Amino acid sequence: MTQGIARLEPVRERISRDLHELAEIREPDHLGWTRRVFSEPYRLAREWVTARMRDAGLEVRRDGAGNLVGVLPGRSPAAPALITGSHTDTVQGGGRFDGIVGVLGAIEVARLLRESGRQLDRDLVVVDFLGEESNDWRLSCLGSRALAGELTRADLDRQDGTGAALGGQFAAFGIDPSAALGEDWLRRRPVHGYVELHVEQGPVLEQRGAAIGVVTAIAGIERLLATFRGQADHAGTRPMGDRRDALVAAAEAVLAVERTGCGAPVHGVATASEAANVRAAPNVVPELIELRAEMRSVDTGWLGTARERLAGDIIAAAQARGVDVSLDWITDNEVVQASKPIQDVIAEEAGAAGIAWEAVPSGATHDAVHMARWCPMGMIFVPSKGGRSHCPEEATGLGDIVHGVRLLAATMCSLDARP
Repeated sequence: MTQGIARLEPVRERISRDLHELAEIREPDHLGWTRRVFSEPYRLAREWVTARMRDAGLEVRRDGAGNLVGVLPGRSPAAPALITGSHTDTVQGGGRFDGIVGVLGAIEVARLLRESGRQLDRDLVVVDFLGEESNDWRLSCLGSRALAGELTRADLDRQDGTGAALGGQFAAFGIDPSAALGEDWLRRRPVHGYVELHVEQGPVLEQRGAAIGVVTAIAGIERLLATFRGQADHAGTRPMGDRRDALVAAAEAVLAVERTGCGAPVHGVATASEAANVRAAPNVVPELIELRAEMRSVDTGWLGTARERLAGDIIAAAQARGVDVSLDWITDNEVVQASKPIQDVIAEEAGAAGIAWEAVPSGATHDAVHMARWCPMGMIFVPSKGGRSHCPEEATGLGDIVHGVRLLAATMCSLDARP
């Protein structure tokens, strides 16, 4: 164990209080702990986070992309920095832990360093990234994407269901869209590594009795918009055997998506999330259906072959029913491997602390995906009760969170001492 790490013991009551206070800042008219990007509760929550960062001794600013950035200066300002953090927005009807544990855990590490009188050689940078969750513009990781130079003008031109452009929403939230496109502090300063603490959002750690997950890779995501065009007819008079029903063709595609995910050899999932009847009427055979689905895996080879196989199954089934179908694919993110040296440090520090750990892949995407473009990246998972996430029932025990913060502190101190 790195010298002096034993003194950095997280304060349980303080972490619990912070979790409770932040959870109270939410959209009152929605289930769970809803705090969507650009909402007024999200603005208030970020003001709360800014105050907590300053209380921890961090020098705080909001960068051009809207990320909250707090810096605990090290002894050698020119040395490559250490970065940690996550996000504080939620999905609609979400929980109290996804992303939040990583931000509050990072702030607690800064507090512990300051209170112990221990100063790292490197700057410790804590980031609350803007808008990690998927939103009405169907683009996740807004802040980290911009910081990595991957936010584009076309992204800002995306429109939601009301026709409002994403760039306009940035501006309404007080963020200059042009500044977001040009934000480059991550690319201008050397970075030693990025480590993100996060709840697992799945059942593996709980099932295996492990308190910590050392993330090996983050899944790639292939997203599909399938448009089915059949023929509108009177639902009371068109015989069943003489229909070109677009919704039935879409339903067969939903089952094909499920079969594809079930056929993954190691780690792979496939989900149909939405089927919309564009011109719905109770007495009309559905003519135009839009189906959205996605596939995820840490196996790049499987993702490619599964995409081709699923496309062939969907087209063949639709044609058999006389329904035309067009498939539009988007690669949301490619498979990203975690840094092996950082994985090793996390595992070593967990072992030294006597904490049971497992090497696990991440099926969820994270801001870490975009940080990995510019620096070595690692992630620490803590268990999710019942594997539940993105729902009000999302929960992680306080003891598990404390384990995670303790390990994050040890990891950052250990990385600070390594060339």
